[in-house]
Amino acid sequence: MQDLSTLTATSRLHSIVDRLHIELQRSLNLGWGRFNIQGVHMRFAIKLAAVAVAVSAMAGSAFSMDKVRIGTEGAYPPFNFKDASGELKGFDIDIANALCEEMKVECTFVAQDWDGIIPALLANKYDAIIASMSITEERKKTVDFSDKYYSTPPALIAPKDTDLIETTPAALEGKTIGTQSSTTHATFLEDKYTGSTIKLYPTQDEANADLAAGRLDAVAADSVVLGEYLKTEAGSGAKMVGMMENDPKYFGDGAGIAVRKGEDELREKFNAAIAAILANGKYKEINDKYFDFSVY
Repeated sequence: MQDLSTLTATSRLHSIVDRLHIELQRSLNLGWGRFNIQGVHMRFAIKLAAVAVAVSAMAGSAFSMDKVRIGTEGAYPPFNFKDASGELKGFDIDIANALCEEMKVECTFVAQDWDGIIPALLANKYDAIIASMSITEERKKTVDFSDKYYSTPPALIAPKDTDLIETTPAALEGKTIGTQSSTTHATFLEDKYTGSTIKLYPTQDEANADLAAGRLDAVAADSVVLGEYLKTEAGSGAKMVGMMENDPKYFGDGAGIAVRKGEDELREKFNAAIAAILANGKYKEINDKYFDFSVY
């Protein structure tokens, strides 16, 4: 079975064909004659024919791609997480499987720490990222995105006995706020909450644990993620303070699927599949499994 690496190889082979064609034409112009296919001319003709066959075969395989490798984090419940057996679960995983079914391709999943999730995509460890990644202008410099597949605002939680009643920078001046590193929430807090101490963690679960341990005054993250945490025993000592400013400069246009730049065929396949599951009711079925409101 062929994966997306064939697309890049096919592009390179097309370039070789173009170069060989130029060299072959040059040989004709040097007076070897239109029908003289001996010596060097013959070698060029053989190379050109072989490469053309390879391009045709690989292009066909790439277009009928039947396997897509999906990168995700596995530490961001309820969107993506590992169950007791280590199997990846969550809204992102179910959406990915539904999209792959719609695209008639086989999905395989690769768990990757958040800090390295884009570098691993660029290194061809997988073909796409489905991991609640916000579509931002900064990330668009490195990767391409599908249309959004959900959008939820940021929020702030704090211990139940907190005196916090607002989520503004002024209200949190002098406070220590925790969030996951290398996220839009981290950038937002570092830029906007300059009067607060911002503490960053490898995973959101670690930030939540420090809040429960009394080492933080508040935690910022996606409102759905925090809402789910508050339903757990670990989150029973915290409460929702409120929603934070949903600034598109930081939080973009919602969560999208990241692919390597230039892989337009895969991106468009995902876009068509997102539209299809929204139309046929599959998206709502998955949404209702996790949430009692629409996250789209």
